Amino acid sequence: MLKNTFSHLTKIGPKREAALWENAICSWDDLLAALDTNSRSTKRLAPPVKKELEDSLTCYADHNARWFADRLPSTDTWRLFPDFQNSVAYVDIETTGLNMPGSPPDITTIALYDGKTVRWYVNGKNLDDFKKDILQYKLLVTFNGKTFDVPVIESFFNIRMNQAHIDLRYVLKSLGYSGGLKRCEQKLGIRREGLDGVDGFFAVMLWDDYRHRKNIKSLETLLAYNIEDTVNLERLMVMAFNQKISRFHHVSVDRLPEPVAPSLPFAPDMATIDRIKYQRPHSFQY
Repeated sequence: MLKNTFSHLTKIGPKREAALWENAICSWDDLLAALDTNSRSTKRLAPPVKKELEDSLTCYADHNARWFADRLPSTDTWRLFPDFQNSVAYVDIETTGLNMPGSPPDITTIALYDGKTVRWYVNGKNLDDFKKDILQYKLLVTFNGKTFDVPVIESFFNIRMNQAHIDLRYVLKSLGYSGGLKRCEQKLGIRREGLDGVDGFFAVMLWDDYRHRKNIKSLETLLAYNIEDTVNLERLMVMAFNQKISRFHHVSVDRLPEPVAPSLPFAPDMATIDRIKYQRPHSFQY
């Protein structure tokens, strides 16, 4: 998909990109050839475009996802996915909840899934390992990560996450799926066995139960919830990509196959969930 994309180039917006596709200019090589022949369909393009195309080919060969992410409109970052699918990290964090105004929450757990391997990080155990592990990846996929997960991670660890980033909250909203992650999952037919009633505030209560009661089942339930978030991000990303390309009529892009879900290392403990449900203050909103 990325090599069919022109929206990262100077003064090429959706209408001009579509016009190029309609004129059978469907790839970077096509556009370079048209520029060399001073084609009628390209004569109005800004002079930097040829250099930007050459840079695009170089950065693509160098697997430089960030270069493209910095130039693509936010509405088009989903196009990065298939070309960097082998270096993607689906990331989700859980926290202590809302602290004092202006004070970021502490991270309790982080889940990371790369399409093959599930990793998890727990405060007080191995949380710092995340800083090293995340460097392996060129592309992040989150839900609301631009507003929440990434800023909290950067503040908590005092680091910068320089990967290219696809935030599915905005991709899904552009397809008509609004609301939180769980609501989008439900609209797309994704169901959570045993975890449908667990949300962000419930995750805070699970962590508190683990810390104060030393209940390992609470931690395992929290990790099951956190990890399922990241595994479902892959399914949502593939669904969103396939819906996006179905709207293109002049560019042929292959649909992505539905991913195979991994075996999950933790299962929710229903007795713990039922017990904490009765402790939850119904008026509190997370």
